[in-house]
Amino acid sequence: MNAVPVRVRDCMTRDPATVTADTDITSVVRIMVDRDLSGLLVVASGDRLLGIVTERDCIAAAPAAQYYGDWGGPVSKFMSAPVETVSPEDNIVDVAVRMSASRYRRFPVVEGDRLVGLLSRRDLLRALDAGAWSKPPASESSHK
Repeated sequence: MNAVPVRVRDCMTRDPATVTADTDITSVVRIMVDRDLSGLLVVASGDRLLGIVTERDCIAAAPAAQYYGDWGGPVSKFMSAPVETVSPEDNIVDVAVRMSASRYRRFPVVEGDRLVGLLSRRDLLRALDAGAWSKPPASESSHK
């Protein structure tokens, strides 16, 4: 039996939390705290991915705020860009290898230049827990 690889689209989070580049960093912090998120994707119109803002980015903004006596400003000043992305058609085992060697905890999923989802370490763990690292082809599984 040949296994069919599970694709990113099978286990990604659809409709991930996003903000725009002009969203104030204080609002980003509030969204992350209120929704228990560790990062938000930054998009332009048409779901075009611009960057990502993480807890680390927000915390790094604090010393500058103290020094300049001004906490706030557009997320575009604090976000990380460009962003390492994956395709919805990528094999999750290949992405897991990539993620385990990376400092990143999540990869935005893009199709062309359009954001279609987010794949996090937690999403990969859920796939592993569900035994979905590979699945039998539809023709073989329908004979059981």
